[in-house]
Amino acid sequence: MAAPVALLAKAATLALTDEKARKGIGWCIVAILSPIIVLFALLCSVAAGTAEHNVSAAEFCFSDVALPADLPEEYKASIENMRAHFGELDALLEDIGDRTEGDESLDEIRVKAIFYALFFGAEEPAPFDSDVYQKFVDCFATFEETTGTITETDDDGNEVEVEGTIMAATPITDLDEIYQKLSEALGAEVTAEQKSNAESIYSLIKYGAPSGDESWETGDNAPFVGADGFCSPIGANWRSIVTSEFGYRIDPISGQSDGHSGMDLAVPQGTPVRAALPGTVIVAGYEGSYGNYVMIEHANNLRTVYAHCSQLTVHSGQQVQAGTVVALSGATGRVTGPHLHFEVRVNNQRTNPRYYLP
Repeated sequence: MAAPVALLAKAATLALTDEKARKGIGWCIVAILSPIIVLFALLCSVAAGTAEHNVSAAEFCFSDVALPADLPEEYKASIENMRAHFGELDALLEDIGDRTEGDESLDEIRVKAIFYALFFGAEEPAPFDSDVYQKFVDCFATFEETTGTITETDDDGNEVEVEGTIMAATPITDLDEIYQKLSEALGAEVTAEQKSNAESIYSLIKYGAPSGDESWETGDNAPFVGADGFCSPIGANWRSIVTSEFGYRIDPISGQSDGHSGMDLAVPQGTPVRAALPGTVIVAGYEGSYGNYVMIEHANNLRTVYAHCSQLTVHSGQQVQAGTVVALSGATGRVTGPHLHFEVRVNNQRTNPRYYLP
C-alpha cells in the first residue's frame, strides 16, 4: 500500500513542477468548476428574488389575493393546492353550519388551520376525494337525528318548509376530542408538532399573531438572561412558543421526515430578536432556505444562528452583547409562517438549543 501512495505523491510533485502540466491542470480545474460557478450564480439570483417574499404561505392560502409572479414554484403549487382543498371544505362546512342550532357554529378557521398543518406541501395525503373531505370535517362535530324544519319542493315546483328528520350538528370545542377523532378517521396519529403548528397558524390567521399571550407583543422588552449569561433570543416565554424541536421531524413543506437543525419559535413578524451571548457577527445576509439571517461567533467555539428574519439590525464584523437586538423576526426563506429559527453550534456541529436556553 505504501508504494502506490509514494508513487502518487511523486507523480503529483512532478506535475506541479512542470509548467506545461500545471497549465493543463489549471484548464481542467476551470472546466470542472465552470458549471458549478454558473449554478452558484443562478442560485444566488433566485435567492435574491425570493428575499422579497415576506408574506407567509399560510396567509396566502387563507386569502384570495393574486400570488406574486416571482413566487418560487414549489410554494406557488402548494398554495394553489391548499386553496383548492379549502374550497372543497367550504361547501361541507356550510352544510354543517346549516344544521347547527342556536348560537353554536363551527370554527372554520380552526378546521382549515388543522387541515393546513396536516397537509400543506404534502403530496396528495390519501386519495383526496369528497369522502376524505367529509370524514375530515365530520371530526369537528357530533351528529344526532332529530326533528326539524327542512325545505322541499312541492308538486308545483315551489320550495316549501316542512317538518322532517334531520341530522343536527353540534360543534366540538374540545381539541383533544377533535384530534382523537382525526387520528381514527385518517388512520394516523396527529403528532404534537402538527398540533402546535395548527395552533400557530390558527392564531396567525384569526388574531394576526401566533399567540394570544400578551408577552408575544412586539417591542423593546427587557432581555431574559439566565444565570450562565445565555440570553433567550425572544424572551422569557420561549418554552410556550416552540413549534418545532431540534432533530428529526416531518418537514411542514415537503411532508417528508427530515432533520431539523434548530428550534422554531413562533413569534409575530417584527418581534425583536436578541443575541444569546457576547460575540462577533460573522454573517448578516440572505441565504435561500434561511432567508434573512444572522450568525454570531462566541467564545469556546460556539456559534448561534437567527433565521427567517424580516429585517437585520447588525452587520458582519459588528461586536454585540447578550441581549443586543440583532434582527426583527419574519417569514423570509423556506417557511410556512412567521417564526424565528434558532440554532446553536458547538465546534460547528449543530446541537439542541434547549441545552443552552435559560
